[in-house]
Amino acid sequence: MYNKRILTIAHRGAAGDAPENTLAAFRLGLEQGCDAIELDVHLSKDGEIVVCHDHTINRTSDRSGAICELTVDELKQADAGSWFHERYEGEQIPLLEEVFELVPPDVMINIEIKDSRGRKLEPVLIELMKRNNRIENVVVSSFDHKSLVFLKLLEEEVKLGLLYDCNPVRHSLMAATAEVPIYSLHPNFKRLGNEDVRDVIEQGLQVYPYTINDEDLMANAINYGVSGIITDYPGRLKRLLDQIAAGA
Repeated sequence: MYNKRILTIAHRGAAGDAPENTLAAFRLGLEQGCDAIELDVHLSKDGEIVVCHDHTINRTSDRSGAICELTVDELKQADAGSWFHERYEGEQIPLLEEVFELVPPDVMINIEIKDSRGRKLEPVLIELMKRNNRIENVVVSSFDHKSLVFLKLLEEEVKLGLLYDCNPVRHSLMAATAEVPIYSLHPNFKRLGNEDVRDVIEQGLQVYPYTINDEDLMANAINYGVSGIITDYPGRLKRLLDQIAAGA
């Protein structure tokens, strides 16, 4: 059944139309009407939280190297846009704080921790979220569920999302494995069925499957009644939701 409150979650920004995890991609996602933005974070050599998916900047910039071995000054010298299209030449790798400055507080941000660097990232993340008044409107997710538990120990109010790519007997029971309160489940959509979503929602959890770019699959997820859809094409999803709402 269609849930009119389904969130359009821009995966790495509008990553299908702009260079992923850049301010340009996040800005485009906002322009396309997204309700939330998903992004990935690492810790730089000098202890700043950097927005990038990979452990290195090799794939998404004109430079190379591991993020944990580069300072912010060095990272900012990289061109993170030209690989996608020449019109994005000069786009920089952003800091999380820059994203906080760009994204309005009524737009949720889903921060995925890619590498906690031996639990060094979590305290920096909590401090940054508090300083920018982003505890309430951020969901922190990770495949590293121990990292999320550590976050909860540092800040009780932080919202946690479990990322996973498996097919459990009951998706809703994934939350119990963390042994701390969980806000949302973030499964691979390929592992999810209609009854799974219904059970998760009945247990009081949000469910944000990833990464759905095909319109037919988007329609399936909408019919399942998911809480939100993570997509590289937020504009495409937003149009589909509007069309369904208009025909309801």
